[in-house]
Amino acid sequence: MCLQFLSKQHNPSQNAELIEKYLENKWDAETTVEKMNQLYKREKLANDANKKQGLQRSLFHKIMHGFKRLYSKKAVVNTNYREELMVQNGDIFPRWKKQLDQAYACLLKKTEKTVNVADFGAVGDGKTDCTRAFQQAMGSGKVKVKVPSGTFLVRGIRLPSYTHFSGEGQGETILKLIDKSPKRTRLISNANHIKGNSHIYVEGFTLDWNVDRLSPFKKTSSGNNFSSCLTFANVSYGWVRKVEAINPGLHCFDITSTYYNYAGDGLRGKGSSSFVWLDQLKGYGFGDDGITTHHSSNIIISNSHMCDPSGRAHQSGFSNSNGFEVDDGSQYVWLANNSSARCFGGVELKAHANSSAAMHTTIIGHLSVNDNRSFNFRHIGHHHKEEPASKTAVGIQAVKLVAYRPIYTPLYKKSTPRAMVISSYKKVGINNFSAIGDPGYDYHRQPVIAIQYRASHVWLDNIYVQQFNKAGADIEVFGGKNRASHVTIGHVTGTARNGPIVRAGKEVELVYSDWHGKKT
Repeated sequence: MCLQFLSKQHNPSQNAELIEKYLENKWDAETTVEKMNQLYKREKLANDANKKQGLQRSLFHKIMHGFKRLYSKKAVVNTNYREELMVQNGDIFPRWKKQLDQAYACLLKKTEKTVNVADFGAVGDGKTDCTRAFQQAMGSGKVKVKVPSGTFLVRGIRLPSYTHFSGEGQGETILKLIDKSPKRTRLISNANHIKGNSHIYVEGFTLDWNVDRLSPFKKTSSGNNFSSCLTFANVSYGWVRKVEAINPGLHCFDITSTYYNYAGDGLRGKGSSSFVWLDQLKGYGFGDDGITTHHSSNIIISNSHMCDPSGRAHQSGFSNSNGFEVDDGSQYVWLANNSSARCFGGVELKAHANSSAAMHTTIIGHLSVNDNRSFNFRHIGHHHKEEPASKTAVGIQAVKLVAYRPIYTPLYKKSTPRAMVISSYKKVGINNFSAIGDPGYDYHRQPVIAIQYRASHVWLDNIYVQQFNKAGADIEVFGGKNRASHVTIGHVTGTARNGPIVRAGKEVELVYSDWHGKKT
């Protein structure tokens, strides 16, 4: 398979094999667990990386902060966090997945009744509004709902607790929004975002948000967590498997809280989703991100592929459209063997300035093809010395990463290509990372990997950079008043003929281990 044409039809079940093909180190599951544990151990040693800062607040700010607490909760940073790992059927998972497995057994026990939407009048002819038939079939939950092959037009589907909802497969059972649906419509969501829902399973569909019903010149999203193909808001115990999402106004799949929360760094939104597993998903044409999480915890995203966003949720030329995004207030998110192509960011771990950063994120295997920034970790608004240091941008552990030929993109016209950028985050460990460039592509002497903007306690080991012939440094650690600090670099091989080039600002003190290259 030619990676530069990793298409919308790509089968993400091939991802693990493809990732191994382009890695220098071929690790089995046990070795991967060992390497991950080493990263967690190093993270634990850096307990000074997240000291609290005192802030002088006016009376007005104190009153506003108190108001924001009404719909927020404290973001707890676990400085001694270490993920407990397990191997299950040859794959690596967090040990808390056992809780998900137990919940799935409970779901099956409580959904012994099975119904078919066709028995309630649903017709898959691509013409009939079937919304009422779907809702009647689901009732108040505790039911397995089957959907046959066909194209079913709906005005949105709301899933109650204890619902097992399944179709005949991607391309076979198509759920599509009717032409008169408002722009804010979510195609599938849970029934109650305020009180919350639990134990919801979705499998075997193509979800068509029907973007063509809108003017081609309009932005496609309505703000906050509307306008997506599938939204779980305030859901405990959810599963989404083998689902394809196409052309959503905002996101293909969004695991989120009741509402997005912008109450400030150090706070998270109430009504979080938790213990949700997304597996074997595909998506393209998304206005913002493919798969994203907000203010939610204990999320697994595996064996999925996101590509070719429209970027239409943003101003043209400023589309921060990522294949996979772990966003504001997310905690304990696990990404394994996913792939992205032709996005702004392949994987972005981040937060907006007025929200808490994603914390304690684990990546085991990702293939990024022709993304502008293959791996991009940042907390916006907390990068410069004049800005407050991030309280929550803590904890990234990632192994088995491949950045294949990052490129310039019309999605974000002024953004220079990078295989990886680390900004603002503390306690970041990267091991077994292959960055493969296009030898004839003009990277305008820009660095391949950048560590910058007050990032600290960063460890890089087994880094392999090749074919970036027209790039600058293989690894650049930026100095100046916004310098990175406490950066440790282990084994690196690079593009330069006589060794990799690591460039560091004069204020930066690096620690080298197992070093064989050239530094400037």
